Amino acid sequence: MEGAGDGPSCKGFRFLAEVISHAVWLYHRFPLSFREVEELLLARGITVSHEAIRRWCDRFGPRYAAALRRRRSQVGDKWHLDEVFLKISGVRHHLWRAVDQDGAVLHILLQSKRDAKSAKRFMARLMKKQRRTPRVLVTDELRSYGVAHRGSMSSVDHRSHKGLNNRAENAHQPTRHRERAMKGLRTVGGTQRFLSAFSQISPHFRSRRHRMTATGYRTEMRHRFGTWNEITGSTAMPTEA
Repeated sequence: MEGAGDGPSCKGFRFLAEVISHAVWLYHRFPLSFREVEELLLARGITVSHEAIRRWCDRFGPRYAAALRRRRSQVGDKWHLDEVFLKISGVRHHLWRAVDQDGAVLHILLQSKRDAKSAKRFMARLMKKQRRTPRVLVTDELRSYGVAHRGSMSSVDHRSHKGLNNRAENAHQPTRHRERAMKGLRTVGGTQRFLSAFSQISPHFRSRRHRMTATGYRTEMRHRFGTWNEITGSTAMPTEA
């Protein structure tokens, strides 16, 4: 199924917005490689190379993620900060992450260190992005957080205890799953761009299913897919070429 893109964001592309958005959704929602997404599309009669899918994800993933972020309701006033190490081309880096009390990702940043300077940089960018300060800041016992807190948001209540920060630690789990599926990370810039998009797209389709009835879950997911179709300029995914 080839033709001119029907949405403004797909102008100049051979495939329709439905195909592009579906490929981006598959890659960010499930732990799939580009070749596996290529195979799933082929099963539906759509022939496209894995390299084209990679370019779609690089170009449209951040755009879709930004649109989802703009539609998100007001974030919470209790922020959880944590960092986890990632190996990129064999070199150890640290992924800093901030989430609110509901688990919504506020900001992520890859840095080579986890010292006070790195903590200050992360907090400064976090506040610039959110344009506000939280009521409560929750971190583990890394001393760098204390230094950055005193310098950046000393008026905010800071609670430092490993047992209080499960919300941020749990938010790292999807990243670990993707890291294994991708069989390693290759560049810092590419990893930062992917995780920034992934942290918005993947949670959009991960409702708290254990708290819902089956009917309520389906209704919620239809609403979320409706939002996805609106921001991607697509309708139903075509079933044949």
